Formats: sequence, C-alpha cells, structure tokens
Amino acid sequence: MDAQVQQQQQAAPQQQPPPAAAAAAGRRYGVHFSASSFIQAPLSALLEYSGILRADPGGGPHQVGGGGGGGEVSIRIVGSGEAAGAASERGEEGVVEDEAGAAPQANPSTSAAAAATAGGGEAGRESSSSYQRYDIQQVARWVEQILPFSLLLLVVFIRQHLQGFFVTIWIAAVMFKSNDILRKQTALKGERKMSVLVGITILFVVHVFGVYWCYKNGDLVRPLVALAPKEIPPFWHAIFIILVNDTMVRQTAMIIKCMLLMYYKNSKGRSYRRQGQMLTVVEYFLLLYRALLPAPVWYRFFLNKEYGSLFSSLTTGLYLTFKLTSVVEKVQSFLTALRALSHKDFHYGSYATSEQVSATGDMCAICQEKMHTPILLRCKHIFCEDCVSEWFERERTCPLCRALVKPADLRSFGDGSTSLFFQLF
Repeated sequence: MDAQVQQQQQAAPQQQPPPAAAAAAGRRYGVHFSASSFIQAPLSALLEYSGILRADPGGGPHQVGGGGGGGEVSIRIVGSGEAAGAASERGEEGVVEDEAGAAPQANPSTSAAAAATAGGGEAGRESSSSYQRYDIQQVARWVEQILPFSLLLLVVFIRQHLQGFFVTIWIAAVMFKSNDILRKQTALKGERKMSVLVGITILFVVHVFGVYWCYKNGDLVRPLVALAPKEIPPFWHAIFIILVNDTMVRQTAMIIKCMLLMYYKNSKGRSYRRQGQMLTVVEYFLLLYRALLPAPVWYRFFLNKEYGSLFSSLTTGLYLTFKLTSVVEKVQSFLTALRALSHKDFHYGSYATSEQVSATGDMCAICQEKMHTPILLRCKHIFCEDCVSEWFERERTCPLCRALVKPADLRSFGDGSTSLFFQLF
C-alpha cells in the first residue's frame, strides 16, 4: 500500500505559551516582574517592563524566522484511495484558484516591484528601530556598570559629611512644618488662641538659638552681618553655611509673623487687609535679605589667590554682576509692597452706600449673611469687606461674574506662607 507522510505543525499558543514568551509578555504588560532579572540588570529590566526595549526570550540575539521551536509534529499514514481523492481535490482547487487569480496576475512585474519596495521600506524601518534599541540597551548596560561604584562613592560622601546631612534634613523638616503651622494659624483669624501663638513663638526662638549655639565657633554668624568667612571655605562647607543661614533666617521671619498674628488677633475688614499687607511686606523684605545673604560666602570662595589674581578677580566680578541683577529685582518688589502698605484706598472698589446695599438684598454672596462693611467692586457687585479681602488674597476676579477686578501686581503672602525655595547663590 502506497503511503504518504503529512506533517502538520500544530500552533503552540493554542495550548500554552512558551515560558520565555510568557515572561516577556508579562514584563511588557505588568503581569510578571522577575526579581532576579531586576537585581542583575535593574535598568534593562525597567526598560523592558516599560516597553522601551523588546524583551529577549532566549537571552541572546533575536532570531529571525519562524521555523523551529516548541510546536508538536504528528505523522498520519494515508492509503492509496485517500491519496488519489486528496490529489484530485487539490487539482480542482488549483484550477479554481488559477481562474480566480488570473486578473491580479496580469502584470506580475509591477506587483513584484511594489512588493520589493514595501519589503525594503519595512526592512529599513525595522533595522533603524533595532539599532535604536541596541543603542539604548548599550547605554543602559553602561549605567548599570557604573551604578554600584557611584552608590559606593555616595555612601562614602554621606559618611564624610554625616553631621551636615542630618542637620540640613532636620532644619528643613522643621521649616516646612513651621510654615504649615503658620498658615493654619493665619486662616483661623479671630479664632486664634493667644496661648498657642505664644507657645509657637517660643519654640521657634529656641530652635533658632539652639542651632546657632551648636555652631557658635563656625562661620555661620559672620554672613548674617555681611562679613565674609575668615578662611576660604571648601565648596560643600560653603553650601552648608548658606543652607543653614537661609533656613534659620526664614524661621526668624516666622517669629515676626507670629507676633503680627498676635497683634491682629481679632482682625476684620480693614484690619484683616492691613494684616495681609504687613505679612507681605515682611516676606518681601525677607526675600531681599536672603538674596544678599550668600554674597559674602561666595565672594570669599571665588576670591582665591591660589587660582591666580586674574582668574579669581574675573570670577568674583562675574558673580557680583549676576547677583546685582537679582538684588535690584528684589529691591523693586520690596518697594512696591511698601507702597501698597501706604495706600489706604482699595484697588478693587469702594465702600457701598446704604441704598446700593438695599438694592442688592443686604446679603453677602460669600458668607451668606448680612452685609458687614459692604464693598462695591468695579463690576458693581457688593460683598463684605472681610470676605472680599480674604478672597482677593487668592484671586483677582469677582466671585460672581468672574470679571477681572484686582490688577496684576505683586504676589500676596497674606496667608502667612513663606517661600520654600532655597537661596543658594
């Protein structure tokens, strides 16, 4: 009996994906993340996990072609009768396919050229993308190689400046928390308790004096009075001096703001506006002083004769020139805040008459209560002076019609906040 061998390759994904392909798909879609691959090559694992790099199933270069693999092969012996029937069926199918495909094959050269052009474009794009992925992978491997040594150097650097790191982190954390406390106390307005304000002020004073007492033999105090350090400070020591002084000066300004909150404890209406203006003036004076604070330290740092007189004079002159431009800007802002403090009139309206209040129903749209010291805005809407003053600490438009009422001027710090950016230069 004649025998014909048919080989049928059954697709493996119908049963279960190979382990390598499943791991790659898991990394791509966030289903599985191998801890061992992350420990061995953390950056490459993250890039594969995010989909930037194509996962490598075999651990080597990607193989082109779909031949071998994990498919199953089955062999079936077919008899002569069945083989003849199958051959005749294939012959009939071939005739039908030839008749159906006669028209598309009318110009084989054109279709072949188009196919070659499309194949070449796709091959070029695949080659370009593969080169880009290869470059990214090489950069990732380079970073992974230098990462352990960089972390080791960082650990040694932290150990050499351990006290400075702890002090900087501590005073920064205290400053951020103090700023949050002061803003909450400002928002309480008439509900503020004098005992709480006194306690906060005492804690701030103790903290400032405690830090300067611990470093009384250092060069922290001299820049506060515009004096340069006695000796040329190393770079990281200069950064530490500036950071500590910048933070402690802001803490001192918070003490002054606490005293203002005690003075304007029951602030309403005009007193509330005056409180906001005073807090803004204190903050802009603080910004001006903080801009001048690092100048003595960097002046002493750049004026180093070991680098040569010409080079040290040039760097010092450039620094002072750059510093002068920022100081002029801070001076203008401070003078603008002072002029706003001296103005007793409103920038956004005037006091409303009794007839105007009666026409609007004598009801404030902000607090939903009876008008108290009503203010008529430029858009002809009326609100309580206390309510609208607090509103314009954050906004410049009318609460009802959203018309621009308050002109764009300096940022207001009437909420008791303090700038959290460090002034290093």
